Amino acid sequence: MLNNGGGRFYWVRNDSTEKVQGIVVIFAWVSIHESHLKNYVNLYSSLGWDSLVCLADFLNPIFPEKATSLAFVVLSELVEVLRVRPCPLVLATFSGGSKACMYKVLQIIEGACEAQLNLDDSELVRNCISGHIYDSSPVDFTSDLVARFMLHPTILRLPGSTKLVSLAAKGVTSCLDALFLTRFGSQRTEYWQTLYSSVSLGAPYLILCSENDDCAPYPIIYNFAQSLQDLGGSVRLVKWNGSPHVGHYKHYPIQYRAAVIWLLEQALSVHSQKIQHLREKTAMEEHDEISELICNLQKAAVNSNESFTRVARGPNDHFFLPSSADCNNGGETGSLQNEQKERLVHLPNHPSISAHSVLGQVLFDACVPKNVEGWDIKFSGSLNGQPFASARKHSPLNAIKCIRRSRL
Repeated sequence: MLNNGGGRFYWVRNDSTEKVQGIVVIFAWVSIHESHLKNYVNLYSSLGWDSLVCLADFLNPIFPEKATSLAFVVLSELVEVLRVRPCPLVLATFSGGSKACMYKVLQIIEGACEAQLNLDDSELVRNCISGHIYDSSPVDFTSDLVARFMLHPTILRLPGSTKLVSLAAKGVTSCLDALFLTRFGSQRTEYWQTLYSSVSLGAPYLILCSENDDCAPYPIIYNFAQSLQDLGGSVRLVKWNGSPHVGHYKHYPIQYRAAVIWLLEQALSVHSQKIQHLREKTAMEEHDEISELICNLQKAAVNSNESFTRVARGPNDHFFLPSSADCNNGGETGSLQNEQKERLVHLPNHPSISAHSVLGQVLFDACVPKNVEGWDIKFSGSLNGQPFASARKHSPLNAIKCIRRSRL
């Protein structure tokens, strides 16, 4: 058993050799004795579920900071287990346990509380919550809540209870009215809004109540169930006539057990659907990433093709790629020309520089004559016994030199 500033909690493991179905988190307050809780723990254990029992302190409904402290350590304990093996979670609230701890659990996983888990842990718990059980709960939180529970028969039957309890209860109520009147109003609104917001978890509700319950009146329970249905929740309301507060299982064990079995089966189904939905969501995200990668590759290929086609802008800017057909005989000239046309590659038409322009004079550092014909150029020396000019006419390099001169 682990203690905390707002209460204590402990595990009750299922001893059967069969696979554990899930975890029932029990939120209880002083209105239910710990020995009474063993009946519910044994019920869940017989159905294959482990139990995490949270016993909130007496003052938790009055001081939300204490409820937050207990809720945070309980969630931390659950996260350690769910990281190893995610499984269905069922939140079972008895009497004032919804205000003493449970509603703070909902706020923490929704990120609406000063104490926060990291996003991954909160999402893990949210995905595992698959059912809600309200037994004689939720209790409407007002300034006389403490007095009503102090005067309740289950409290008066405790050893040492006397008429002084009644006087003490009235004194506590007067003090609470004087000191926390405004605070109680805001806490009450926040409390009910949090319970209604749990519909977003997509888990079914089992609400067990009685018309003979003076601490959790049936009209309040009925309105709560109706509001959950209006918000889209799946709600099953079971009402008895003769059972007292937190005494439904004792007076109607068969019907109570059947209702709990229905809720636990629904929880298993909801958890399975959540897991399937998460797998589909993960597959869709992976598909979107692959599609985005393929799209980026296609865009890169298109940009590359556009860059290559920019080479052929002018019809006169082209060259021929070498072909093996260049080694064929003259009889294949027609096919060679066709092949050359097919292998035509255009080059960009770059601007040319005239040697007679101002830029040309600067680059060549001289004014190039426009007409070189009529120049009287004489060469001395001979080549193979012939004058150089004469030998030049018969030289095989004559054509190449003429090309060089024309380029000049």
